[in-house]
Amino acid sequence: MSKMSAGILLHRFRNVEPEVLLVHPGGPFWKNKDLGAWSIPKGEFLPGQDPLKTAIREFHEETGAKISGDFIALFPVRQTGGNLVHAFALEHDFDPAKLKSNKFEMEWPPRSGRMQEFPEVDRADWFDFQTAKQKLNPSQSAFIDQLAQKLSLKT
Repeated sequence: MSKMSAGILLHRFRNVEPEVLLVHPGGPFWKNKDLGAWSIPKGEFLPGQDPLKTAIREFHEETGAKISGDFIALFPVRQTGGNLVHAFALEHDFDPAKLKSNKFEMEWPPRSGRMQEFPEVDRADWFDFQTAKQKLNPSQSAFIDQLAQKLSLKT
């Protein structure tokens, strides 16, 4: 059975053009990766759990911000590895300088016996739709198109 995750696609309007908030995964594997490495803030949930509640919780864990409002459900997308991602869009602002992410621990370097702590997310930033589609994990770029359609915009 494939894993399921849920996340938030935060958007805002600056100078008429919309922007979306993306996060960059923390840890040594992602350190020097950029295009195709960013994501919406998201996390896994189990069957029977509420995807929206999961998305809101994960947004808080990965950014430190609490959000609420009128969420727009987007159609789920399946990532290359088989993970089904549910997303909810919300118009809301967030200051990336206030990013405060949970941390995880892993052995690094591999087979060294040394455990190190890394943030789940090492940075967040706002991007216009075109740039966001380049930065995002390719399967998640469909969320940008869906949001543009919901907002009656062209990408």
